[in-house]
Amino acid sequence: MNPQTAISPYGQKPWCDQLVQAKALLKDVFGYDTFRPLQEEIIAHTLGKRDALVVMPTGGGKSLCYQIPALLSPGLTIVVSPLISLMKDQVDQLRECGVPAVFLNSSLIASEYRRHMGQLTTREAKLLYLAPEALLNPRTLSLLSTLAVAAFAIDEAHCISAWGHDFRPEYRKLAAVRASFPQAVCTALTATATPRVREDIKNSLRIEGTHEFIGAFNRPNLFLEVAPKAAPLQQILGLLRKYPNESGIIYCASRQQTDDLYGALKKKGYAVRPYHAGLPEGERIRNQEMFTRDDIQIIVATIAFGMGINKSNVRFVIRHDLPQSLDAYYQEIGRAGRDGLPAHCLLLFSYGDIHKVKYFIQQKNGHEQMVANSLLNTLLGFAETDLCRRIPLLRYFGESGVPDRCGRCDNCLLEKKDQVDITIPAQMFLSCVKRTGELFGAGHIIDVLRGSKSQQTLKFDHDGLSTYGIGTHLTARQWRHLARQFAHQGLLTHELEHGSMKLTPKAWEILRGKELVMGRLEEAGADFRKAGESEVLDYDPALFDRLRKKRKDLADEKGLPPFAVFHDRTLREMAAHLPRTRESLARIYGVGSTKIDKYGSIFLAIIQNFSGGTHENN
Repeated sequence: MNPQTAISPYGQKPWCDQLVQAKALLKDVFGYDTFRPLQEEIIAHTLGKRDALVVMPTGGGKSLCYQIPALLSPGLTIVVSPLISLMKDQVDQLRECGVPAVFLNSSLIASEYRRHMGQLTTREAKLLYLAPEALLNPRTLSLLSTLAVAAFAIDEAHCISAWGHDFRPEYRKLAAVRASFPQAVCTALTATATPRVREDIKNSLRIEGTHEFIGAFNRPNLFLEVAPKAAPLQQILGLLRKYPNESGIIYCASRQQTDDLYGALKKKGYAVRPYHAGLPEGERIRNQEMFTRDDIQIIVATIAFGMGINKSNVRFVIRHDLPQSLDAYYQEIGRAGRDGLPAHCLLLFSYGDIHKVKYFIQQKNGHEQMVANSLLNTLLGFAETDLCRRIPLLRYFGESGVPDRCGRCDNCLLEKKDQVDITIPAQMFLSCVKRTGELFGAGHIIDVLRGSKSQQTLKFDHDGLSTYGIGTHLTARQWRHLARQFAHQGLLTHELEHGSMKLTPKAWEILRGKELVMGRLEEAGADFRKAGESEVLDYDPALFDRLRKKRKDLADEKGLPPFAVFHDRTLREMAAHLPRTRESLARIYGVGSTKIDKYGSIFLAIIQNFSGGTHENN
């Protein structure tokens, strides 16, 4: 069957007859024998001219849910995609199947743009790929008003929600565009959406509550592992030795870390390339193409890489640094094992990374900061859990019936966890939650337990509670670790709007002494201030080395010993706290106004360049 000739006739048939044709197109155009779970139901729903929210894991086959209806319906389907760099790949793949698709963006030369416009005006094209910014352009809207727009497919729809991990304001404006084409059916698609984000998407696009299709989030072929970040290069090399000549992605938090790791792996003889927003666009495109085409095996990248990448044979995904959220991490590991074969997902976890993430969170406004802190706490719960890792992961996305053991994560493979009885700390914490009215977050509860004289503690007279100061035997970090375990074991629920914690019925059984709580009590870390001693920080050693090299160069120029410029402690605090302004630099140990005048701009520039890629979106 030739899809070019099949398009027009199918658009005139009842949708029940079109389903028969959909199955034929599935095989003849796309080469698949059977639909994957939910695909047939979604296609039938769409052909019935009903809007839908589709949530499927990466590799679950979301694209066919709008591509096949586009071929079967009269008119044009608009596909909204956030990354320009992916549109050509998506359109090329469709054209290879004989599907008439085009895209319009700034990467096209004048002659290509005119050719694509011609295919639209002659009604030859069935799918048009646009970035949200392009769709919102008045010229584009004017063009579309002259065409028969049959459907909108909004990919990466989680970007609509302010409660998601990748909110983009321009996505929020798509609802107004959609209202200008009331006859067009709308399908919103994403791989990562919590129940709250799903509600936000439906409300924004006015999709009826019952019109949602939620696929299983579990990817049983993925092995999930979280390892303490000790010697990251050696840990990465250890995993690479298990997958010789296999494709894999290594994610880093910053551009500098990406370049450094790329250089180290290249010296070891690996076929590897870097990818981040600081590289010229042409180089990024070449590196991605080499990876996609198996000309290289490994790509080392920031979060600028990978959204929507259609490479099926990725055998491992390594996270060198802490991601921003569990949503983002699920999306990243979703790029592994899309062919259904086993793949390895390794997260290197360091408490030093938390400091860096929290620094960037502090730069956000009030609401964004609250959401980001909530997302970070959920991620830490996944990283620190002693349970099967799929329990917090799948529950986060609202999936029920999660088994106690998956057999495909590091925790499940351990014969015995180092668990101890933590019932007494649990009773202390839960009692404090109750006595403070179930109105506060973990930070305030910990302040009360540790006898803090914080402004909030005194404001609410919580220094007079019976639980005030009863938890000084544990550090704040130990209490935070315990609090996340209590939440994972179902003793606490979090009210996201205000960050407060509530006791569950199970918590009352603990308070009444009817059940024990088993868990892991973390050793008191070395990164907390001891009496009479300075704080030992979790700092980034790579950044520290870079700062130290610059200090040596400056000292050599002046004939001074390096410590005359800055002490090691000063550089370590810079590498831990990442100051970005003269004011924040002034709060670093050993930095006075004279040294700020002499060296401030130099060292701030190094810190800026090192950490500048942490929140890349393009």
